Amino acid sequence: MTITPRRRPADDAPPDGVAASRPVRLAPLDVLGLGLLGIRTRKMRAALSALGISIGIATLVVVTGIPASSQKALLTELSAMGTNMLQAVPARQDPPVPLPPESVDMADRIGPVTVASGVANTHAEVYRNDRSGAGDYTGTAVLASKNNLLQAINGTMGSGRFLSADNEEFPTAVLGSAAADDLGIPRITPGQPAPQIYIDRNWFTVIGVLEKTPLSPDIDRSVLVGWDAAAGLLKFDGHPTVIYLKARESEMEAVRDVLPATINPELPGVVQVSRPSDALAAKRAAESTFSALFLGLAGIALLVGGIGVANTMVISVLERRREIGLRRALGANRGQIRGQFLTESVVLSGLGGLVGTVLGALATVAYSAHQGWQPVVPLGSVSAGFGGAVVIGMLAGVYPSVRAARLTPTEALSTA
Repeated sequence: MTITPRRRPADDAPPDGVAASRPVRLAPLDVLGLGLLGIRTRKMRAALSALGISIGIATLVVVTGIPASSQKALLTELSAMGTNMLQAVPARQDPPVPLPPESVDMADRIGPVTVASGVANTHAEVYRNDRSGAGDYTGTAVLASKNNLLQAINGTMGSGRFLSADNEEFPTAVLGSAAADDLGIPRITPGQPAPQIYIDRNWFTVIGVLEKTPLSPDIDRSVLVGWDAAAGLLKFDGHPTVIYLKARESEMEAVRDVLPATINPELPGVVQVSRPSDALAAKRAAESTFSALFLGLAGIALLVGGIGVANTMVISVLERRREIGLRRALGANRGQIRGQFLTESVVLSGLGGLVGTVLGALATVAYSAHQGWQPVVPLGSVSAGFGGAVVIGMLAGVYPSVRAARLTPTEALSTA
């Protein structure tokens, strides 16, 4: 005779004599309401627990946002030092081999090049007026200039205007900052007659004065005239002496390699190209450097906040045994109990993460403004911060929610 042992009913099974029924499924809003119950009834404890997460998230945003703002300011300063600029000149040899007249246009056809311009020494002489003797020669160089020179050398006007298609054929001139001092024309005053200078027996009207050009100091000591005007009035032969160009920083080395053969295909060896600025290497190093120490501190802060949430949830389970037992006696199954406490943990951490993100962003903006930087709040840090808070809430709530779900109604009510 075989005796079949009687199976012990599961905790969630209905008592003997009671018909089995499908457990009631709670809607997401109902689960959320249950999760908020513990937060609403224990506001101070919930606030202190969320504060731990907030500090961690705020730390994460600050230690990524402030270095990012500082990095952007540094990169802007490095870019102003010509990290994307190259110069091409004829190689020094005897006799010199000039660059082809079309070399500027050929350099502009290189794919990564964004701006190509050039100047040419006209070997003309500049005098203050037509009565100056040979001994009054200022020694200032007269350069034929392309109209887009300012864009290529990061130049700015101190006063007046630069050469353009409207005036490049006429006898107009723009003075470098040092040349303007030598000629006694420090600035162009609107509404007053434009000053004139005497170049190779031709009067040229000064229409502008440049600010200092630290990236191209030769321009400071020069008088710039239109390309066509130089050809017509100063017997300029059309061969540029310096080509200035800008290119995408990631392609600077490639542009430098192909530039000689591009602007002088027949004799690439007679073209000398400057190497990329040392600031480019510094900029690339700054772009690839990030503070692992700060990220580590932010991670530790998040961990401490997560432990605080887990501790709060464990204590909440111990204090709410009567509630758990009553809900279990009224038919709540283990899954609903787990969902309640897990939701509470996630909501608690999510609120802390939201507050911490706002505080971190405000602190980053305030500090950047104080330093005179353009504030940068990395979107990735904000997303990672809030997402990390939710994940920490889930992890911190797993053990307390499982522990709460394991309590039977009799055990929960008897120990309450």
